[in-house]
Amino acid sequence: MNLERGNLSFRALTGETLVNEGSAIPRTYEPVELNGDHTYRVTNRFSPSMSEAFYGLGQHQNGMFNYRGATVELGQNNTDVAIPLLVSSKGYALMWNTAALTYVDNRFPLDLVLTSIAGKSVDYYFLYGPEIDTVLHEYRGLTGHTPMLPKWGYGLFQSKDRYVSLDEIRDIAGRYRKENKPLDAMVQDWFWWKTEGDPVFNSNYHDVAKDLDALHKENVHAMISVWGLLDPQSETYKILDAKHLLIPDAHVYDASSPEARDIYWDRLTSKLLAQGWDAFWLDSAEPEEYWPHMGDAILRSRQLSIGNGAEYTNVFPLLHTLGVQDHWKATTDRKRVFLLTRSAFLGQQRVGATVWSGDVYGTYWGLAHQVAAGLNFALSGYPYWTTDIGGYWPPHEDPLADPAFQELYARWYEYGTFCPIFRTHGHRPHNEMWSFDKVEPILLTYDKLRYRLMPYIYSLAWKVTNEDYTIQRPLVMDWRTDPNTWNLGDEFMFGPALLVNPVLKPNATGRSVYLPAAPAWYDFWSGKSITSPGEIEADAPLDRMPLFVRAGSILPMGPEIEYATQNADGPIELRIYRGANGDFNLYEDAGDSYDYEKGERSVIPIHWEDSASILTIGARAGSFPGMLEHRRFRVVLVGSGHGTGAEATGASDADIEYSGKEIRKAVR
Repeated sequence: MNLERGNLSFRALTGETLVNEGSAIPRTYEPVELNGDHTYRVTNRFSPSMSEAFYGLGQHQNGMFNYRGATVELGQNNTDVAIPLLVSSKGYALMWNTAALTYVDNRFPLDLVLTSIAGKSVDYYFLYGPEIDTVLHEYRGLTGHTPMLPKWGYGLFQSKDRYVSLDEIRDIAGRYRKENKPLDAMVQDWFWWKTEGDPVFNSNYHDVAKDLDALHKENVHAMISVWGLLDPQSETYKILDAKHLLIPDAHVYDASSPEARDIYWDRLTSKLLAQGWDAFWLDSAEPEEYWPHMGDAILRSRQLSIGNGAEYTNVFPLLHTLGVQDHWKATTDRKRVFLLTRSAFLGQQRVGATVWSGDVYGTYWGLAHQVAAGLNFALSGYPYWTTDIGGYWPPHEDPLADPAFQELYARWYEYGTFCPIFRTHGHRPHNEMWSFDKVEPILLTYDKLRYRLMPYIYSLAWKVTNEDYTIQRPLVMDWRTDPNTWNLGDEFMFGPALLVNPVLKPNATGRSVYLPAAPAWYDFWSGKSITSPGEIEADAPLDRMPLFVRAGSILPMGPEIEYATQNADGPIELRIYRGANGDFNLYEDAGDSYDYEKGERSVIPIHWEDSASILTIGARAGSFPGMLEHRRFRVVLVGSGHGTGAEATGASDADIEYSGKEIRKAVR
């Protein structure tokens, strides 16, 4: 620390300098008057190193992955999410602890300047790993750990703007079941209401509870769109208005008030939960002020219950989702919270909420920008994220008749299969799988693949909760010291095993793929191994997004199923990718409720010893009611033409009957 000016320097135990505050005056306070209050425009300056990349900061639509040399505004808006966590490839992070509108400015490479429009002090945390997983673990330790979502929440969400009745939703769900297409959730988008803000359905809806019960009998869950934006004619609005619990000059309840959150729950969401809805889509969580929306970061010009909106500009989505979660959990612990929302803030990962990227364009430009945006969102400490598969805004009025759009939809669907949450939505007349007749077989293949991967995905979900893991992983997370990964925002790891390479250009039959250092990589579709890391040209016909599996991986795949909790007693295919030792912890619980927090869960450790070709399935740790005591594992040593693709492997290399005790078996 420079005692004359108070400049801080952050160093590793090795003596390596990580980052310095600027050599001039590092922190400045400029008096300003905002919303009738005296406050300060606060700035902190840092001097980053020559070779360093920056990530995180939420989700933005500029298409950038590495923010070095850029300026990013942190202000909530539809498609733009403000999380002031900046992560460096050098293995540290700065958590800028303010909810004010903020600018992160690195236009001049020697200076990193963080400026907030309002605040009483400079307040930031310095986090160090050096591995990025450790940095994010520390961040979640400070701001909150991520709960398990219900198991069905990792399956397919079928949605569009919009289904106009539960009759329509039941018909579509019934067709998915009749045609044996995997599905877990149907989504009721907006304008179901008679008056926005009241839990009263319009005349298209008859017996909501009965219809929801019928869906549940088909093992289909239902999500409903509920807004913080309220119609002034609604009873909920009138009650909040009488108590002065609305955001001034907006039609939005003031989520910074505990009383307002109570009223919002009591008047609206609690009534819907009691009907049998399984999840809430908390749309417009930035928030929007009224329709049509007039601008971004609207709270900066208002006074809120919590204080000056200039100082609390970005906090609404956290308080909005947290209020719904806490009331839900106080009502019942039998049903895990699942929320979908369009915005987020520091610490929101502790809410059972998934963020989606907003109303984006249904073009290849839109698709490519979502990939980089989602990877930076993962580096912002928030593990659950998704997009509208196909984009929200169509490129023209008749997209379904356009072969080019159907191709785009297929490519987006392939990518969406490997997002933490798998969800299709868009402003299209029809949006079901059969609506895309030219590519339907491709969609079905990836839908079935997602469900075959459910043992892998659900185990990773437990790793998120138990270890602060991140499922969708930019390569810089696992190969941080490889400068070739620093600007790679178009490929990622899905868990420890799968390298995912979305195809982001029209009419493509291949794409360049960077294979980082590993003993070998296996082509998921052919089983061919590649032992030389580096850039390759991978085949990518329309039905094949390039997928590679890292040597040493143990990839558990279940049987073909049509919903996430189906056929729990089916065999699990363990695909072993030789070339290195491997480990995987297979997690199971009842699939819903919070009993897993009380220890009602099980973990089966699996280890592959490569040099001896020995597979060890360790003793099961833990149990839960309804647990399958005996399980069959089909072991497959992946090679060219063997253990490949989405379908089950015909002939296994070993079958293991497992009853909870350790088994060691040579497999050749």
